[in-house]
Amino acid sequence: MIRKTKIILINAVLIIILAVIFISVTVFNKPHTDVSENTPNFYLEATNVLEEFQDNETQANTKYLEQVLQITGTISELNITDEKGVISLSDNDSFGSVMCHIDAKENSKLTTLKVGQMITIKGICTGYLMDVVLVKCIILN
Repeated sequence: MIRKTKIILINAVLIIILAVIFISVTVFNKPHTDVSENTPNFYLEATNVLEEFQDNETQANTKYLEQVLQITGTISELNITDEKGVISLSDNDSFGSVMCHIDAKENSKLTTLKVGQMITIKGICTGYLMDVVLVKCIILN
C-alpha cells in the first residue's frame, strides 16, 4: 500500500514539473510582435492620447496598454544615441509628450527628421510615466 502511494506521489510530482517546464518554454519563447506587420488598433493624434492618459490613466491603460497605436504629431525633441533613437511628440502647450522608442532597423530614417516636423509613427504602448511611452516604433512618414 505504501509503495502504491509513493508511485502515485512521484507521478503527480513529475506531471507538475513537466507542466511547469511546458508553460515556461511557451511563455518565454513567445515570438516578439513585429509592428510593421500589424494593423494598428488605434489611429490617434499625439495630443489626444496624451490628454487621455493625463485625464484618466487607469482607463487609458485599459484601452491602450500593449496595443499597436498609430500616432501623428509634431516632433518636439529628437534624441539619437549610438544605436537608439527616441522621438518625442507634443505641442508647446502640453506638459508631457508621447515618447517613441524607435526600432533599430529604422535608425537610417532618423537623420532626415527635424524638430517641428509632423510625423506618423506606429508602435506598442507600454504605459504612462509623465509621458506616454511607445516601443518598437516604426516611422511611417
